[in-house]
Amino acid sequence: MADTVANHSTGLDSDHDWRVPAGGGVLLAVLGVLAILFPFVTGVSVSLLLGALLVIGGFAHVAHAFSVPGWTASLVQLILAVIYVVAGISLLANPVLGLTTLTLLVIAYLFVAGIFEIVAGLSMPREANGLWIAVSGVIGLLLAGLLWAGWPATALWAIGVLLGVNLIVSGVALLSVGSAERRVISDESATAA
Repeated sequence: MADTVANHSTGLDSDHDWRVPAGGGVLLAVLGVLAILFPFVTGVSVSLLLGALLVIGGFAHVAHAFSVPGWTASLVQLILAVIYVVAGISLLANPVLGLTTLTLLVIAYLFVAGIFEIVAGLSMPREANGLWIAVSGVIGLLLAGLLWAGWPATALWAIGVLLGVNLIVSGVALLSVGSAERRVISDESATAA
């Protein structure tokens, strides 16, 4: 009775709760597969999207410049606006060049994060299973090395493939959440009967 009242008050039917994460998971996984199949298109799309977001962010800084007190704060906001807009227009004007820059940033991120994970993992107490953190760091360093060894050719596919893998992993995770929710609902129905 309490579950019925709770579900009725939220407007959700418990039989359909599991379908939302499961459907979202399937959608993300399909988008991930498409991103992997068409990595260059995905990478250029990410570059264009980032460029558009930077331009919008630049306009937001301009608007903020007129609302902050003091001329130095306004000047800082206007300088940030110029940086955002120039970077955004650069990405929009030449998304392939932006894609190579994004790939270099990913390589740098994987390298730095890999070093930090190795140091953190090896400095953890043995019972904390820090070895897994260190292994993750080694994998990050290997990935950075592979991407760097093939650069600039890796810029044509790296962002798209990495985004695709991330979407697939997120999709599978959401799908498993939906599956677990479905099992819980089925178990509750079986015990109620």
